[in-house]
Amino acid sequence: MSTDRIYVINENNNTISVINGLTNTVITTIPVGNRPISVNGNSSTNRIYVANESSDTISVIDGLTNTVIAIIPVGNQPISMSVNSYINRIYVANKSNDTISVIDGLTNTVISTIPVGVQPVCVDIHPYINRIYVANELRNTVSVIDGLTNTVISTVSVGNQPAGVGVNRSTNRIYISNKCSNTVSVIDGLTNTVIAIIPVGNQPTCVDVNSSANRIYIKNEAEDTVSVIDGLTNTVIATVPVADQPTCTDHDF
Repeated sequence: MSTDRIYVINENNNTISVINGLTNTVITTIPVGNRPISVNGNSSTNRIYVANESSDTISVIDGLTNTVIAIIPVGNQPISMSVNSYINRIYVANKSNDTISVIDGLTNTVISTIPVGVQPVCVDIHPYINRIYVANELRNTVSVIDGLTNTVISTVSVGNQPAGVGVNRSTNRIYISNKCSNTVSVIDGLTNTVIAIIPVGNQPTCVDVNSSANRIYIKNEAEDTVSVIDGLTNTVIATVPVADQPTCTDHDF
């Protein structure tokens, strides 16, 4: 994404606000599809991708001109995305038809549709080893996709109703928030097995990973807290009160 630009979803009026991070002012508002639900970007190409949940499309924004340059049809109810900047691929979780759409960022076309588990709700990638991890909410599993072949190479059982995925690129550990188990499952990316289960707060949802510090941040939706996990010991080292119903953040650690 372009330097010092923040992209904010306005779900109820089908737009994206672009904020100048230097002046903290809105510089433009971009119309996108119906009910935009998530946004991600490729810093190498300065392209921003918006998942339009009720349009079943992805809007592609040129970060230089702040205009929509492509609208890509994907599966039913696209709800989460992750971008591999190294190979210019975008992975879209389609909640209602249990698939991942793979988009070629050069041509803005879907080059593969991968069946996964029931109701995929979150996707994250490990770009160094070209692996994609998908939380399947109603199957209590994580699908592991090989980005070279676009096939599922492993299915890992986790806790009840997995809702979030976060990858630590430095340690090759994948963290899954289990919303109805109040736990985080830790997957070893080498063996694709669960190596730890960490109790956290009530209804954990989104996961953010700071690979440099080896810290994992879990949003506990029902109790308005964030659990901070030490990735070395797999223990909660702090629980931080926050505002009402914390939701996801974007990051580049």
